[in-house]
Amino acid sequence: MTHEIGREADVPPEDRRRVVIENVRQDIDCGRFPAKRSLGESVVVEADIIGDGHESLACDLKFRLDGKARWSTRTMLHTVNDRWRGEFPVKETIAHWFTIEAWADPFATWRADMLKRLAAEQDVSADLLIGARLVERAAQRASGNERTALQAAVRAMRSRAAPQKRAEAAIADGLVALMRKHADRSAATRLEREIQVAVDPAKATFSTWYEMFPRSAAAAGQHGTFKDVEKRLPYVKELGFDVLYLPPVHPIGKTHRKGKNNSIKAERDDVGSPWAIGSREGGHKSIHAQLGTMADFHRLVRRAKAQGIDIALDIAFQCSPDHPYVKKHPQWFRMRPDGSVQYAENPPKKYEDIYPFDFDTEDWQALWEELKSIFLFWIDQGVRIFRVDNPHTKPFRFWEWLISGIKAEHPYVIFLAEAFTRPKVMYHLAKLGFTQSYTYFAWRNSKWEITDYFSELTQSQAAEFFRPNAWPNTPDILTEYLQSGGRPAFMVRLVLAATLTANYGVYGAAFELMENVPREPGSEEYLNSEKYEIKAWDLARSDSLREFVAWVNRIRRENRALQSNFSLRFRGIDNDQLICYSKQTEDGRNVIITIVNLDPRHTQSGWVDLPLAGWGIAEDEAYEVHDLLGGARYRWQGARNYVELNPYILPAHIFRLNRLPRSDAQG
Repeated sequence: MTHEIGREADVPPEDRRRVVIENVRQDIDCGRFPAKRSLGESVVVEADIIGDGHESLACDLKFRLDGKARWSTRTMLHTVNDRWRGEFPVKETIAHWFTIEAWADPFATWRADMLKRLAAEQDVSADLLIGARLVERAAQRASGNERTALQAAVRAMRSRAAPQKRAEAAIADGLVALMRKHADRSAATRLEREIQVAVDPAKATFSTWYEMFPRSAAAAGQHGTFKDVEKRLPYVKELGFDVLYLPPVHPIGKTHRKGKNNSIKAERDDVGSPWAIGSREGGHKSIHAQLGTMADFHRLVRRAKAQGIDIALDIAFQCSPDHPYVKKHPQWFRMRPDGSVQYAENPPKKYEDIYPFDFDTEDWQALWEELKSIFLFWIDQGVRIFRVDNPHTKPFRFWEWLISGIKAEHPYVIFLAEAFTRPKVMYHLAKLGFTQSYTYFAWRNSKWEITDYFSELTQSQAAEFFRPNAWPNTPDILTEYLQSGGRPAFMVRLVLAATLTANYGVYGAAFELMENVPREPGSEEYLNSEKYEIKAWDLARSDSLREFVAWVNRIRRENRALQSNFSLRFRGIDNDQLICYSKQTEDGRNVIITIVNLDPRHTQSGWVDLPLAGWGIAEDEAYEVHDLLGGARYRWQGARNYVELNPYILPAHIFRLNRLPRSDAQG
């Protein structure tokens, strides 16, 4: 039995579509989550677009601002293997939406065939009449001057002039543009859904973090204050950091307070862990009395901002046994069979000084609202950046609700997820709205590990929603590489963190003073950890890495190629102890090539292979690589060149590629 097709007007429009749109890069979980960009970036959209037969295809990228009905349009271009590409700018910190529209283009097909016939010197008289009919139909869809221009083209194509003269009018660029604008799109294919792009402030993409315990900011033997942190601001600025991250600044509980080196028995003068939040003096909306007043905190935020530094605050949703919430809202905590509150555990570890919230409580709505109010409170105090402690131990739905609600009112707020957990959980938290995310960078040491991991983060779909923030160390993480590698190891990890990712941070002053002694063999905990005691840091120490850190951060600020992740590509080098990668700006004017010796103990050498053609450099053309770390300039020629790095002098090159004047390049 055959299916009888009625008149064309009776055929549903979707049955006449001849183009398929697939594999849109920004389509995160079938539109469930938005892609991400920051203010000033572009959204580069790629999709597979295919059609039946041999007709040419045309494709438009259409985008609009959230809440606006008007669409703007950009032409998408074919790249390779049915992959199409288009882009649009992000100019406001509100959500953007885009869709793709594609159609079979009979005029483009006709024109391509016409060019072939003309090249073969064939008679094109009949073909010109076919083309004229296509132009005539487009004129009926146009108006004003554009209709007049199309009608003039029809007359030229049907005139009695020589076929060659008539063909010139038919293939003119101006006619091509008008025909595309007034193409018949009645059977065009459009994405079934609009795709959202969440837009964050510029610092979401490029930021440099420095972690400091305020209580260690004073002279030896004293408890630091916010005023002492103020005095430290010029030092932080000198090092080149633009985010100063403070661990919790709230009152610290006394019940089951931890002593030095995480001892379960605290001595009388032990200050406890800042993450054991809450005492009779207050909780998450209060300030530890020894740090100062709320007015002092406000002044610190203002003074930091005046120096180009944002204060980031740690938000840890947990309570000491002394927190006011424990007495006022006992239903927010899980009870043990003996009637006591369940403390935090990560077997075999026990954290008797911390009570986690019970998100399964029947009073969950009140709990959620209260926790959201903590963020809103600190936003009112001028905080715009939050590092969120262990978000993977709280419900996913909670974070999606909280972050979307806050961003609706405060789109400039940045959330960093401190979630060292399974990869898919980390990705899901990013999809839910976390602006930046900690990574496994600290434990990726070999060339293979680094290449594989950062290729995934920057070249797969993960790059559309997961913004990595690389940290060589944290108060909880002192890796074996840093423990055993000496000064070169700290330099290696700094260069890698600062050039692989546009967002990175260090736990200072432990980093620039190269703190590397573990609590015990096989541990990643620091001996005499600052988490449990006040430290006296000698920042003026002659062996400090402060100048090296400042220089690396200056290189980051002065080279836009290092301020995003999308262009990261790993390059060949014939020594597994050497790693090479490049970044570049979209216009290709700033190309940075980083080469790092991963061996902190021995000099390593090798031959690096560079993609000169992609940078517009001929194989026989000389060019300059300027080592921004050491200052040397090298004249290279050809794709393959020799490098040698002594880790005790400088374990890395950060080369800026410079084109030479034509006479020098040829000479």
